[in-house]
Amino acid sequence: MLCCIRRCAIAVLLLLLPLASARSQEASLVSLQTPRGAKQAFILIKPQKPVAAVILFAGGHGALRLTSASSMGWGAQNFVVRTRDKFARQGFMVAVADAPSDYQSARGMNAIFRMSSGHTNDIGAIVNYLKKQANVPVWLVGTSMGTFSAANGGIGLKNIDGIVLTSTIMRADPNWSIRQSHPHGVASMRLSALTVPTLILSHRNDGCAITPASDTPKLTRALTKSRKVDVVLLDGGNAPKSEPCQALAQHGFYGIEDQAVARIAQFIKSN
Repeated sequence: MLCCIRRCAIAVLLLLLPLASARSQEASLVSLQTPRGAKQAFILIKPQKPVAAVILFAGGHGALRLTSASSMGWGAQNFVVRTRDKFARQGFMVAVADAPSDYQSARGMNAIFRMSSGHTNDIGAIVNYLKKQANVPVWLVGTSMGTFSAANGGIGLKNIDGIVLTSTIMRADPNWSIRQSHPHGVASMRLSALTVPTLILSHRNDGCAITPASDTPKLTRALTKSRKVDVVLLDGGNAPKSEPCQALAQHGFYGIEDQAVARIAQFIKSN
């Protein structure tokens, strides 16, 4: 009888452990006032003992229009947004960045703002908040248009420990105003100022015209002072459910999310 009771107690404990773990990683909505007076909101997921922190920058216009930690007006399917819990399960404190309050319109953030000093300071406000939560390295992870943000923060902030660029913009759209100044997108930024470790992650068959994996050498040639530069090209996944430049295609690592997050986590933890 005692043996049966003991087995039942162990079974109940095993059932409760995942619930306790999930509870320790519940998401919350944080809103900060940045140095320029804007409100900067982000979803925060904080494990009990994080090994590092990642700030995730969605692609497109980046205006998630967060109203709570689980409710947003746009971008729920974006690669770094839909995988936020996967990053948390890797032991990372996670901040999913929204566009600041003055860029919440339908147009959201364009490349010009994402490369601006104002955006650098907005990112810096999130970084400072995270560093007060835990004394761990802080990395910037951007996807598609979010790679402008990640690169900008890495260039302009001194307390960043590394950056990850996924499905990087490497060709300026013909209709963009930065076509002349930044013909190669992120690769035309001042990447020689980046000294932190940098991971470039792409899908080998990304069909988006402005993020082809074949253009990756443009980035590696520009990252002349980064302490370490790794390139990872992934294959496979599910048949696309969206246009080539949207989230549910190779561009958004559709069907290989676990593999993509695992490779990012491996690089961060080893650097």
